[in-house]
Amino acid sequence: METESEPYVRLATLRQLHQVVADLNTARSLADTLQTVADGIVAGLGYELACVNLVRPDGDLVVAAFAGSAAAEALITGRVGSRASWDRRLSMGEAWGELRFIPHTEGWVLIEDDVPQWHTDGPEPRFEDEWHPLDRLYAPMYASGGGRELLGVISVDRPRNGRRPGPWGQEALQMYASQAAIAISNARLRSNMQRALVRLEREQQALRASEESFRQAFEYAPSGMAIAEMGGDQHGRLLRTNDALCRLLGRPASAMRRYSFADLVHPEDVGTLLRTSAEGGRAEIRLSRRDGTYVWVSLRNSVVADTADGPRFLLTHVEDIEDRKRHELQLAHRASHDALTGLPNSAELRARLSSRLCERPHAAAYATDIEALDAAYDNYQSFRGDGFDFEAVGARSYDHHVHLVAPDSEIDDGAKGLAVLFCDLDGFKSINDRFGHQTGDAVLVEVARRLTTGVRDGDTVARLGGDEFVVLADGLGAADAADLAVRLRNAIILPIRVGGRGVRVGASFGIGWASCGMSVEEVLQSADQRMYIEKRSRSKVHRRAG
Repeated sequence: METESEPYVRLATLRQLHQVVADLNTARSLADTLQTVADGIVAGLGYELACVNLVRPDGDLVVAAFAGSAAAEALITGRVGSRASWDRRLSMGEAWGELRFIPHTEGWVLIEDDVPQWHTDGPEPRFEDEWHPLDRLYAPMYASGGGRELLGVISVDRPRNGRRPGPWGQEALQMYASQAAIAISNARLRSNMQRALVRLEREQQALRASEESFRQAFEYAPSGMAIAEMGGDQHGRLLRTNDALCRLLGRPASAMRRYSFADLVHPEDVGTLLRTSAEGGRAEIRLSRRDGTYVWVSLRNSVVADTADGPRFLLTHVEDIEDRKRHELQLAHRASHDALTGLPNSAELRARLSSRLCERPHAAAYATDIEALDAAYDNYQSFRGDGFDFEAVGARSYDHHVHLVAPDSEIDDGAKGLAVLFCDLDGFKSINDRFGHQTGDAVLVEVARRLTTGVRDGDTVARLGGDEFVVLADGLGAADAADLAVRLRNAIILPIRVGGRGVRVGASFGIGWASCGMSVEEVLQSADQRMYIEKRSRSKVHRRAG
C-alpha cells in the first residue's frame, strides 16, 4: 500500500517534470535546446550527470551537450561514437520500456569501445538496487511518426538517491526523452524556417528560391503549420494550412480557409488564445476536429514581416500534445486517487475540504439575509468629496467565498450545510484474517462502489485509509444527513460475493459538519469522534453484520 507521503512526492516530481519540459521550448537555437535537455535532467529528474548524444548526418553520434561536471564536459564534449557501437549498447542489458539499462555486470565489455564515456570510481553496491559507478542508463530519442528515426540518446549517471530508478522514475525519464525529441525536432524546424524567412527579404531571385524552400518546409513539416492574415477585417483568417494540420483536425485545406483559430478553439480556451495571438505567443489549447471532438495542441506564433510594409502574416506552428496531456492527467489522477478503489485519497479529500473552508468562524451565521449580504461585502465605499475617486471604508473588499455553517442538530430549522460522513467498516479485520487480503481488497472495492452509487453527482466519496471512508455531501440538513447515513449503511451490509462465497461487513457512521473557522483536521476529527460514539452506542450484534 502507498505511504501517505508518496502522492505528495509524485506531485512534486510531476511539477518538476512539467517545469523542465516547459523549459525545453524556451531555447532559441538547436545548441541551446540540447544544453537545456541536459540541464533539465540534472535540475528536474534527480541525476548528477547527463549527456546528450546527437545523431550526425553520417549516422554516428556526437556528444552535443553535457551537464553536471565541468571536467567531464571538457573531456568528452564534441567526441564521436560510431553508430555500430551505439546500436550494440541499445540492444544490451535490460529494456525498461523505451529505456535501456546495462548493469555493471554486463557493461564491462563496453569499456574499450569508441563511445565517449565518463565514470567515477566508487564502492560496490551494498544492496540490490543501489547504483553502481559502472551502471549505464540510456534514453533513446526518436522522431515523431511511425518511422522511429533515432535523433539521439540521453545517457544519465549517479542518481542523487544512490538507487536505480523505480517505475515512477523510469516513466518520468522516458516521458522527458520523448518531449526532448520533440523539442530537438522543433528546434531544427525553427532553424530551417528562420533561414527561409530571411531569404524572403532578399532580391527577387533569392526571394523565389527561399519561397520554394519555405513551401517545402511548410508542406512537409511533421507537425501542423498555418499562415493567418494579420490586420484588417479578416485578421486571423487562415490563409494556408499544411497537410499535417489538416490531418490532425480532420478537415480539408479548402474548408480550413473558411476559419480562424478563434472559430475552432474550445470555448473554455478562447481567452488563452486571445492572450497569446501575438509575436512569440505560445498557448496550449484545444481545437475542434471535424467529428466534433477536441484535440490538445501547442500553438507557437511568429510574425512574417516585410521591411517596407510591416507585418504581413502570422506563421503558427501547431504541435499535437494530446498524448502528453492525457499522460499528465493520468499521472495527476494516480497521485490524488487511491490505487485500489479509484476513489479520491486522503490528500485529495483534504484538498477538497480545505477549498470550502475559511478562517472566519461562524461567517454564515447571520440572522437575516441583509446581514449576510452586508457580511459578504464586509465594507462599503464612499465618494472622497471631489467626485472623482472612491475611499474604501473597511478592511476587506467583496468576499466571493460561500461560507459554511453547521446546521443545528437539535432543531431541524431547514438550514443546510456540508455534511461530513465518517464511515468505519465493522468486522472487516476478521474477513482479512479469515479469508486473506485478496478477499479484503475485493470487499473494499465493492464497498467503494456501493458508497459511490448511493450518493449524488457532485458529492465526494474518498478512502481515508484502511477500512475508513469519508463522504462529503453539500446542501444537506441534519435529517437529510442522518437519512443518507442509514441508506449507505443498509447498502453496505448486504452480502458481498467474493470467490464463490458471501461475506458481510457492517458500517458505523459519524456525521460531522464543515464550518468556516474550523481546520480540515478538526472537521475530520469531529466526524471521527461521532462515529466512535455511534459505534459504542450500538451492540456488537447490530454493529457487525457478518
